[in-house]
Amino acid sequence: MENITVIIMLLFGVAFLSLISKRYNFPIPIVLVMCGVIISVIPGLPVIALSPEIVFIIFLPPLLYHAAWHTSWSDFKQTIRPITLAAVGLVFFTTGLVAVVAHWLIDDISWPLAFLLGAIVSPPDAVSATAITKGLGLHPRLIAILEGESLVNDASGLVAYKYALTAITAGNFVLWQAGLNFVLMSVLGIAVGLAVGFIMYYIHKKFVCDDIIEVTLTLLTPFASYLIAEHFHGSGVLAVVATGLFLAARTGAIFSHESRIMTNTIWDVLNNILNGLIFILIGLQLRQIMDGISNYSGNALFIWGSVISIVVIVVRFLWVIPATVIPRMLSKRIREKEEFDYRNMIVFGWSGMRGVVSMAAALALPLMLNKTEEFPLRNLIIYLVFCVILSTLVIQGLTLPWLIKKLKIERYSILAEEYNVRNVIVSETISHIEDNFSLLDDELLHNIKSKYEVKFNRLQKTELPANFFGNGKVLDGQIFNEFTRVQIDLLNVERSKLESMHKKGSVNEEIFRKIEKELDLEETRLWMEMYEE
Repeated sequence: MENITVIIMLLFGVAFLSLISKRYNFPIPIVLVMCGVIISVIPGLPVIALSPEIVFIIFLPPLLYHAAWHTSWSDFKQTIRPITLAAVGLVFFTTGLVAVVAHWLIDDISWPLAFLLGAIVSPPDAVSATAITKGLGLHPRLIAILEGESLVNDASGLVAYKYALTAITAGNFVLWQAGLNFVLMSVLGIAVGLAVGFIMYYIHKKFVCDDIIEVTLTLLTPFASYLIAEHFHGSGVLAVVATGLFLAARTGAIFSHESRIMTNTIWDVLNNILNGLIFILIGLQLRQIMDGISNYSGNALFIWGSVISIVVIVVRFLWVIPATVIPRMLSKRIREKEEFDYRNMIVFGWSGMRGVVSMAAALALPLMLNKTEEFPLRNLIIYLVFCVILSTLVIQGLTLPWLIKKLKIERYSILAEEYNVRNVIVSETISHIEDNFSLLDDELLHNIKSKYEVKFNRLQKTELPANFFGNGKVLDGQIFNEFTRVQIDLLNVERSKLESMHKKGSVNEEIFRKIEKELDLEETRLWMEMYEE
């Protein structure tokens, strides 16, 4: 009971830190890893042992599903080549090079343990990549590659992790068998993920008619996909990613607007809690981990952690440069179709932040090798993994905005793209009204057309880049959001009056909740229209 109380209180602390990070625009993964360090030095906190067997089941499925849910399938398809090169080739290259350096640097680390360490630190983290690059104005293609890489690379990294673990526990490893099994696990995992996605799509579309049940099913889906794939010896990670991408592309067909609002909100909350919880757990165990490696000198531990972290950072550039340049040299189609900017290559190389997946993999290491023997160097491996996460998140995460500024990369503005999309939608809707609603009552038709004509006129006052229309026209600063702000102010007036009546007891609770929900939905829609740079 005491441990649960401590975790709940620390989660309150994480929530408070999240507020601070939002307030001062500070990436939340960096806040969380620093929170883990602070927790580890607070005296009197208990050490909480979490069963390694359930770490993956608790953390990986929902975190990966959330990341996949927010990934564009269209962007993913268009960038599949660089994603595959990074998510498979770079992961195995990192695993191998880290293993070589770790085995050479630390006498106690055997080859299987060295490869295990390399596999754990090889995949960058989807949550970290998204959180740290958000708002930096990077080109959407680069963002798509970073997010896609950190989704798929977890599968290849965890396959390498499992085979290294097998080599340690069973004492055998055959390279060609590992390669063949990797392909089979990947294909089977994707197949299971798509099958689960199709089944859930059918259930949502044909049977579910309640928002609460709909959200409950979305919470259970990633666990079902992961466990079924693992049961049939497929990649549970790829299964979850495949299910998430499949259903995310079809949300318009299976969810009501209320379900989507509720689902997105609950998933954001769950994602935040799980990210905070895993760093709380490592913070609560870090003191015990440091005690377990007290036989090593502080200088040696610092050097080992620093060298492994540097290798993880440098190896990304060693791979990214040829992986970007060689395909362009060999393919005329790539040269003609894809723009090349060496600055994006540098940013990609500096965006390999590690995070939750590596930490979960480290915590999932078994406590015992067999019934009588402890798992060798478990505490040292977890310490080195934490060093890599701390180094990449803090050093790379904090310096990435500075690097982008120094490279003089022009911020990509999505405003012009948003303008085009809104313009097409509104114009098509007005055409549809004119073609199909001509028999409506004149007053009703006028009101309907007025609504969309107002939207169209507001769009024409949108503040866009000066040369967007090709004539150097500079638009004034009063963008179309002013109309939306007025509507939001009026909604607040309505809500205030409704709450006043509710306090006086002059409105039924059911009516109050219904009108309140209508106002909330309308305000949500209006805020979505408000473009915030």
